[in-house]
Amino acid sequence: MSFFSRIFKIGQSEIHSTLDKFEDPIKLTEQGIRDLKKDLQDAMTSLAEVKAISIRTRRDADNKKKLAADYERKAMILLQQAQGGALDMADAERLAAEALSKKEQQANDALRVSTEADRHEKMANQLQANVNKIKSTISTYENDLITLKARAKTASSTKKINQQLAKIDSSGTIAMLEKMKAKVEEDESLAIAYADIATPDKTIDDEINSALKAGKTSTVSTDLLELKKKMGIL
Repeated sequence: MSFFSRIFKIGQSEIHSTLDKFEDPIKLTEQGIRDLKKDLQDAMTSLAEVKAISIRTRRDADNKKKLAADYERKAMILLQQAQGGALDMADAERLAAEALSKKEQQANDALRVSTEADRHEKMANQLQANVNKIKSTISTYENDLITLKARAKTASSTKKINQQLAKIDSSGTIAMLEKMKAKVEEDESLAIAYADIATPDKTIDDEINSALKAGKTSTVSTDLLELKKKMGIL
């Protein structure tokens, strides 16, 4: 799968209005990010290799420039020594010419290698731009994925709640409560009835005691009437 195909696939997952068309947009996005990270690793490896070549080539070009300058310096020294009588002028000029020839060769090589170094540096800069773009894309899609996961979780929870609410039968629930209420009232009535049945019949002693208690109450009532008369209330 090409890089641009993956970009297109991930881009599709960002289109909120078409999320439902995907079988699993989160998994597709995660796979796209993994693919991008692999591309990033490959791009960084290539970048390191091209930069290394660029560094070596530039260093080679600089060395050749230094050699060219050194040959020119040696040619000048030879001529100066001949001029001072330290060397035969003819030999000095011959050696100086050889030195200048090597200087020209090194200068030409330095120019060629320097051009190669420029090309490698340009390639390294392009790769660096691609690496930066992939890094930025990964960061963007990772942030979008966090948002997408949160939205998916919220949507799933909302969907479950709405499904549960849709299943609730209010009329059936009310009918069930009414049945329970009737059953409770029936049980309570039966409990009272059984309590009355369980109460033992009064014995003769109970009736005698009850009559005596009634008589005592009457005595108390008589006393109360006498007290009221005494106080002038009656």
